[in-house]
Amino acid sequence: MAEDMNHIEVNSLEVGDRVTGTVTKVEEKQVLVDVKDSKVDGIIPISELSSLHVEKASDVVKEGDDLDLVVTKVEEELLVLSKRKVEAEKAWDEMKRRFEAEEVFNAEVKDVVKGGLVVDLGVRGFVPASLVEDYYVEDFENYRGSNLAFKIVELDEEKNRLILSHRAVVEGEKAEKKKALLENIKSGDVLDGTVQRITDFGAFVDIGGVDGLVHISQLSHQHVEKPSDVVEEGQEVQVKVLSVDRDNERISLSIKETLPGPWSDLEGKAPKGSTLEGKVRRLVSYGAFVEVFPGVEGLVHISQISHQHIGTPHEVLDEGQDVKVKVLDVNVSDQRLSLSIKELEENKNEYKKEQSYDMPEESKGFQLGEMIGDKLKDLKNNS
Repeated sequence: MAEDMNHIEVNSLEVGDRVTGTVTKVEEKQVLVDVKDSKVDGIIPISELSSLHVEKASDVVKEGDDLDLVVTKVEEELLVLSKRKVEAEKAWDEMKRRFEAEEVFNAEVKDVVKGGLVVDLGVRGFVPASLVEDYYVEDFENYRGSNLAFKIVELDEEKNRLILSHRAVVEGEKAEKKKALLENIKSGDVLDGTVQRITDFGAFVDIGGVDGLVHISQLSHQHVEKPSDVVEEGQEVQVKVLSVDRDNERISLSIKETLPGPWSDLEGKAPKGSTLEGKVRRLVSYGAFVEVFPGVEGLVHISQISHQHIGTPHEVLDEGQDVKVKVLDVNVSDQRLSLSIKELEENKNEYKKEQSYDMPEESKGFQLGEMIGDKLKDLKNNS
């Protein structure tokens, strides 16, 4: 009699029917289920537990879990059930809604496979490597278990194909930040930024979702041969906005303008009367320009080059020559520095003269008058 009841009960369920079941036992490769309103048990093969690959059934369910299931096969004393198909059916409806609405949603990265990331959304979502970030990523292992924002970029239920993109979300966020920044930024603003990329002609600095160019001439008060001599990628810098071209989305920046100028506190570094060491940078008809600090050149007028009269500075100086100079005058507001080489040379000449006065009497030799006098004395005596 009981066998007849079981037979009737089983035959009352067909493939595709939805049922509710409670997990009674979890084995390594299958799960046993007590099916509600049924006198026969159900079994869920491990392949029907999830849309993702599962190593052990216990990774997905535990005893006592209530599950929504669908009948995939009816046997004489057993129902073969699927948890995966129920979840997939619900998931595809939700994925279609999200795809049409271009919705951004968060999900956990379940696995890292060759070529990208795998996300469980009730159906298997795949994130190709090129759609993970807007920059090259060498190793994706750190993404396992992380929660990221995604957009669906491709959906095909018949082919069970669901392609996700985190890169699209990142690029969308950056575009919004860029739009807001371009609307509000203005010349003269001083901002914090990060050096993103270095080229031969300067450095691109991220100032909050937008990259601006710091031309090589705006990197330092000193002459710069290569931008990499001054900044490096990833470096935090402060920049001043020089100009904003909203139509072409171009921003010109300066690091130099946020740094103390070479002429700041020059009166303290080079007070009037002090002696400095410098290098001759330029020779002109009226004098020589000598660099005494990086970015600070002073003029040695031709009249202050030598104690002797010279026709041109080239007679006694060469470009690149190291010299000592005396500060005659400092004008920070006009960035003018007057220097002298002659005054230091005059001190040397006076020193030499003082030394010559100390020579012993016997080392000076005979005077011509003394020699003539002696000869006259000899002539008188002989006569």
